[in-house]
Amino acid sequence: MPTKSNPFSASLSPFLDLSAEVQLALVQGQPVVALESTIIAHGMPYPQNVQTALQVEAEVRQQGAVPATVAVLGGRLKAGLSATEIEMLGQRGPAVRKLSRRDLAFCVASGGWGATTVAATMLVAALAGIRVFATGGIGGVHRGAAESFDVSADLQELAQTPVAVVCAGVKSILDLRLTLEYLETHGVAVVGYRTATLPAFYTRDSAFAVDYQLDSAADIARVLQVQSALGLRAGMVVANPIPLEHAMPAARMEQAIAQALQEASAQGVLGKQITPFLLARVSALTGGESLAANIQLVLNNARLAAQIARELPMRHGT
Repeated sequence: MPTKSNPFSASLSPFLDLSAEVQLALVQGQPVVALESTIIAHGMPYPQNVQTALQVEAEVRQQGAVPATVAVLGGRLKAGLSATEIEMLGQRGPAVRKLSRRDLAFCVASGGWGATTVAATMLVAALAGIRVFATGGIGGVHRGAAESFDVSADLQELAQTPVAVVCAGVKSILDLRLTLEYLETHGVAVVGYRTATLPAFYTRDSAFAVDYQLDSAADIARVLQVQSALGLRAGMVVANPIPLEHAMPAARMEQAIAQALQEASAQGVLGKQITPFLLARVSALTGGESLAANIQLVLNNARLAAQIARELPMRHGT
């Protein structure tokens, strides 16, 4: 379904399906929030993954927006999943492919199933005309990237796809300083929501400053509108700190991350498997506390994303 606001959507639209709810919302100019699906397939075990996904969707609806969980099912790009589809995705879990931009065409061509990362979710959201996306944390430059050259495709997608990504900052398993440098080089603004410092996923702050602090959803929406009017194609990182009551001690998290990194190196874990491995090991090393914090920060991001989407002007004609 091509959209006037996305000139590149026409070539991919034959492979894109919008749920009836999402399609109606876009036609009527109602706020819509995209949600990724790797958290369902690769982020946590069944049935907690399904329960969390449905809880996040409910949070978006409670804030007055329509959720559009993104995935590839049977070779179709999907924006908006039914509860049954989320259940099926959750049951299949890690057997489902983890999809970034490079993987989408192969999964569609083969009629496969895939769970979308931040990069792939942004791409599908832009095709559908969805301007705001909520996730846990973005990928970035991995620690030791000087040797491994391991840089998440999320960063390059942010450089070229005009979707605002509401997150709890950069995943703390990554190199925050180098990630910020990469984003700056590619013209991607990092906005702190009511904070001047970059949240570090499980913790509310870090040693690094954001580019701009904005204190309301309306302020963020206003900048997004100006960015669009200027024809700037980059996305935006909206860094939303985890709620104080769910934040974890930075020293404890750093210790768990260091141990998980050592284990990953010893076991030769590389590529797209390293992030799920590290998150799972950190969860185990913290007795499940990091997973509980992860769920709370995703819910918090869904709330803010819906509030931003509500502040964007109504658009018709999707």
